[in-house]
Amino acid sequence: MRGTGRKVTRKARADAADNHEHIIATAREAFAAEGVDLPMREIARRAGLGIATLYRHFPTRTDLISAALAGHVAACRADMQAALAEPDAWTALSGTIRQFAEHQIRAPGLNEALLGSHTAGDAFRDDRRAHAAALEQLIARAHQQRVLRRGTSVTDVRVGLMAISSLRPTQANRRPDAIRTLLGLLLAGLHSPDH
Repeated sequence: MRGTGRKVTRKARADAADNHEHIIATAREAFAAEGVDLPMREIARRAGLGIATLYRHFPTRTDLISAALAGHVAACRADMQAALAEPDAWTALSGTIRQFAEHQIRAPGLNEALLGSHTAGDAFRDDRRAHAAALEQLIARAHQQRVLRRGTSVTDVRVGLMAISSLRPTQANRRPDAIRTLLGLLLAGLHSPDH
């Protein structure tokens, strides 16, 4: 009998872990597309679980948003580490800007929570600082390799990123094309005319 109890307990723990990861994946997808104001009941419905199960795993909305953001931040961190390891400065900097634009297309709700004033983003303050410092390194390297337009500052690049993140065309379905157009203009403006 005891052996059976242990199996049930082990299975219950495995099911709970599966539910936990399933909730995070469901929330990440939903928040990415529709923003973090989506009701908890809707997340539970999409996950195919009861609201009590959702709250057992994530007692507050902020807990759930932070868990959803963690994977997004990890992907951004990996992207930046790859950019820092890239020896070609223009490939590294332009790739970072392209990835930022793609995140704005694929996950605007998560980016808004991470970069805006939502309290769930507070847990990732150190990541944002590290990302900002890495961007400065990429810009400095691009100047050293003379692939960045002379006189371009870190602030100039950040203004371009802010323009991408704040772009809101009148028709939401036009946003990806509008962001990619703006991205092309930004990269053309940043690239040194000598290269």
